[in-house]
Amino acid sequence: MAPALTGDLPTAPHNLGGPISKDIFPDGLKTTGQHPPLYDELVPFDQFPRQITGPTVWKAEDYRENPEKWTHTFNEEQVAELSAAADAFLASKTPLTGISKSNFQLPKLADYLHKLRADLIDGKGFILFKGFPVQKWGNHKSAVAYMGLGTYLGYFVSQNSRGHVLGHVKDLGEDSTQIDKVRIYRTNARQYFHADDSDIVGLLCIAKALEGGESDLVSSHNVYNTLAAERPDVLKTLISPIWYFDRKGETSTGQEEYIRTSVIYLERSAAETGIEPRVYTKWDPYYVRSLSRFSDAGIIPPLSAEQLEALKVLEETCVRLSLHMVLDIGDIQFLSNAHILHARTAYTDHAPPKPRRHLMRLWLATPEEEGGWRLPFWDSNEKKRGGIQVDDQAPVAPLDAE
Repeated sequence: MAPALTGDLPTAPHNLGGPISKDIFPDGLKTTGQHPPLYDELVPFDQFPRQITGPTVWKAEDYRENPEKWTHTFNEEQVAELSAAADAFLASKTPLTGISKSNFQLPKLADYLHKLRADLIDGKGFILFKGFPVQKWGNHKSAVAYMGLGTYLGYFVSQNSRGHVLGHVKDLGEDSTQIDKVRIYRTNARQYFHADDSDIVGLLCIAKALEGGESDLVSSHNVYNTLAAERPDVLKTLISPIWYFDRKGETSTGQEEYIRTSVIYLERSAAETGIEPRVYTKWDPYYVRSLSRFSDAGIIPPLSAEQLEALKVLEETCVRLSLHMVLDIGDIQFLSNAHILHARTAYTDHAPPKPRRHLMRLWLATPEEEGGWRLPFWDSNEKKRGGIQVDDQAPVAPLDAE
């Protein structure tokens, strides 16, 4: 059966069976995971704005020849502060899954990171850091400093059923054609434009590919405006709650294997804030195309001609409007998943013994009460909203892919 149109809200994870054990979740917080939207909070196409304005609407030509607008190189003082904080954390013997702003002190960088967080959430939505000394520090200290940096931007959430809060984008030789089972980040295949299951995603480059594996990103608000002008029919299809997203078996007990949802949402209204509801995009074509095992069995509808056209036009529009970015060793990219879509070109690794392409990944959550968007989901004000959580799987932070 397809998911119902309405239903009771799930209980927040920290209210399930009493307080969360800090032996399992060291910071006392648990990733809320994937779930359907609040269907009665979804609004029809005619209530969406005709055009989006503001700093979230940017064009590639605004930045392509001006990297100083989106690049920050860590200076010696900032590297020293990150190094000292990482050394102090390592000396404390605290599990990496227990890292937080309180035990990773950055008194000088904190103000800059606070402003950056605001720009990620409500501004252009992306930054590229350079000068992070991964080769000097090695993977363990680099992971500590990277996760510590991330705690100033959001709360880390689990990225898969194994509880990885420190993820690893690396080709593990899995079959990228088996899209109903395999997560594409574990292959060398092209990733089409998509958003991850978190408010902010971070990528730290540990090793580069021989060729390919380069990054593209686009303002989904610029894409929205372009579709509103050129293909309003496609925009209406993307706004309609007729889409099914696969969960690829990463489900807790009793959960559906898929979610019925929209691609483009409007924030829940909040007249008391005086802020116009913003347009939020949640998309990954691999998770839509992988559901043929259910549509072939008549359990969910197959993709319609209108949906297939929307798939095609959305990707083509993203490609046309995108900004290309290359991550070198020691570079860190942070970007918003609310109003940025990102992609990756296919790649080829170096032959052994040279290392394979390797990016450390963070998924970070930004709850409403701390400036996050008012999303039409039951967990919008949970600190660790979103992500992927299977039952009581504890968070883990492996130092390499597994």
